[in-house]
Amino acid sequence: MVRDHVYGRGIRDPNVLEAMLRVPRHLFIDRDAGVEAYSSHSYPIGFQQTMSQPYMVAYLSESLRLTGSEHVLEIGTGSGYHAAVLASVCREVSSVERVPELAERAGSVLRDLLYQNVSIRVGDGAEGWPERAPFDRVLLTAAADHIPKALLGQLAEGGFFLGPVVRAEGHQEIVRLTRLAGRFAVERLIACSFVPMVRDTRRPVPRMRAGGLLEGEVSG
Repeated sequence: MVRDHVYGRGIRDPNVLEAMLRVPRHLFIDRDAGVEAYSSHSYPIGFQQTMSQPYMVAYLSESLRLTGSEHVLEIGTGSGYHAAVLASVCREVSSVERVPELAERAGSVLRDLLYQNVSIRVGDGAEGWPERAPFDRVLLTAAADHIPKALLGQLAEGGFFLGPVVRAEGHQEIVRLTRLAGRFAVERLIACSFVPMVRDTRRPVPRMRAGGLLEGEVSG
């Protein structure tokens, strides 16, 4: 998997490559997937969610530019696999998952594998985890029409947000927003395909477009 689908597609960060070699991807799937767990495609994990393909996990992890000292906020725990990869290359991972069953399952696997630097909470990912802020990195693992302002507000100075957003024409792309003196520098990276981000639509959620315009629209 790592040779063909990760290194073979251009990932060169040695820490990310080592993490991808060490984390047992098949253990994060709730049924016997066999060798298919290590194939180049995404994998369904229930509740209309998927585990991202190995290359995308590696690409996002490399694009976070981790040095080992960072506290990362992950929005969308899913299977817990990406959290395990991140935990292998950063100081701490705080992960928010909307689906309680997925959070419980991921937490169980991570505990069995003795990951002690990953914390999971059940909640609305658009709100982040303010009690643990600020974060050096914020990683979104589902495609958002707008980037929640709360997530950007929980970034430390010099930190950045990374994740998929939906463009006006409907295509998705990975963007990286770096916080510098209260402003955000935007980089557009690669095209992608993620499940949509689901939010709590019962109340207004301040949001920020990838282009940098602050808004206070009502979700849904």
